[in-house]
Amino acid sequence: MPTPVNAVIYCRVSSLQQVKKGDGLGSQETRCREYAKHKGLEVIQVFRDEGVSGSIIDRPEMQKLIRFIKKIKHEQTVVIIDDISRLARGLMAHLELRTSIDAAGGKLESPSIEFGEDSDSMLVENLLASVSQHHRQKNAEQVKHRMRARIMNGYWTFFPVIGYKYETTPGHGKLLVPDEPVASIIKEALEGYASGRFSSQSEVTRFLNSSPAYPKPKSGSVHTQTIHKLLGKSIYAGYIDVPKWGIYLQPGKHEPLISFETLQQIKNRMSGQAHAPARKDLDEDFPLRGFISCGGCGKPVTAAWTKGRSSLYPYYLCHTKGCSDYRKSVRKEKLEGEFSALLQDLRPTQDLFFMAKEMFEDLWDDRQERAKADSGVILSELKAIEHKVEQFLDRIVETDSSTLITTYEKQVRKLEEKKIELSEKVQKCGRPLETFDDTFRTAFGFLSNPHKLWESDRLEDKRSVLKLVFAERLPYYRNEGFRTAALSLPFCLTEQLKGANNELVELRGIEPLTS
Repeated sequence: MPTPVNAVIYCRVSSLQQVKKGDGLGSQETRCREYAKHKGLEVIQVFRDEGVSGSIIDRPEMQKLIRFIKKIKHEQTVVIIDDISRLARGLMAHLELRTSIDAAGGKLESPSIEFGEDSDSMLVENLLASVSQHHRQKNAEQVKHRMRARIMNGYWTFFPVIGYKYETTPGHGKLLVPDEPVASIIKEALEGYASGRFSSQSEVTRFLNSSPAYPKPKSGSVHTQTIHKLLGKSIYAGYIDVPKWGIYLQPGKHEPLISFETLQQIKNRMSGQAHAPARKDLDEDFPLRGFISCGGCGKPVTAAWTKGRSSLYPYYLCHTKGCSDYRKSVRKEKLEGEFSALLQDLRPTQDLFFMAKEMFEDLWDDRQERAKADSGVILSELKAIEHKVEQFLDRIVETDSSTLITTYEKQVRKLEEKKIELSEKVQKCGRPLETFDDTFRTAFGFLSNPHKLWESDRLEDKRSVLKLVFAERLPYYRNEGFRTAALSLPFCLTEQLKGANNELVELRGIEPLTS
């Protein structure tokens, strides 16, 4: 009885979805085994490529198959495939893999086609490979056209960006919806960077890394490079950009996390003067590092742990050569204690707090009236921009120069961005999202007692106090302490009101201060 000829089976599906929701690989293997049994072949190994495109030649399991049949000591091993499209979905890929299998000592067979070496058989084989390639390309085109059409209708069609998830919604199908609590974390990060609360992308990175609910990569921490991509995404402002398909600022049907104006502020900051990256030593040990300047030279004060006889001791010190206080240190607890007392002194009296609140409310009402008047000016500017867009579009139609067309298209895009920003402003003019008390409740709580936030365990809170209370670095003299600090406008106002004999007003909507 003749020895059965050895055979191996090769199966492939191009999508992992076919593996999870279907049995494509299993069906291919069953059909190939039936063919082997009918032909009297002994299957000694099965190779499966999962989620690998047919246009790719360097596939893991295919390469293993070729190495396998090279090693076994037989004159020839039959390689069984279910269909010619399982080997490749492109003519060049088919020919190269066919040659590699032949050179390794394999003979290609299939229950769907007879592979021969005569000219007619080769012609049929090549034609079928070309048809398979055409099917792949046609499917890709159809998928692209359907995805592009859905995007033009305002729907995101790719993998959801972080902060969103797909949800089947009546009348929309799969629609992006905020994925909480991640969406709120991203919203805070984006608005914080736009407003300057986070002075650099590194601070945004630190904020996200300190948020337990924010998903981290396998490394355990978010990288600054990832933040750069996240900050510039139009999708968070409710618009879809797909440059490779010529789609820019397509209004989306999904709920935005931030306004378009905030997105523009972010882009302006990203394209403006670069900020120095956050230092690794700006941590909980020395929260004032970088915010205190030396009274002798005006340079920022540094900090370090100094080794003593039996322990390490924290100090702030000036490290500027030529300064009279060069390398002369101040104990951490002394300097931070004096700073804490300084914050306590900034706490306004109840009478001053009431007075400041009344002044801010008058300012709020005045801004509301001015905003209503500004809407007319913005509408005029919108009309002027629309006229400019029409002029550029006319020029694009009239010119044959690709350089000029590209230049005009860039100008149109900038004008369209400005239109969106102004349209948002018109909608907001004179119509605040919340009342005065709701809007400023947190702000007045902070204004009444900034020291309370300073006592927080979070470094981010401490740094927020420094940015919100002081207009510039605080000068510190080693033997004298802090000099007069440059305060931000709200605290500067309350300081100026001290000693004023103005008539006091009642506080409405805000709880009075407690001792």
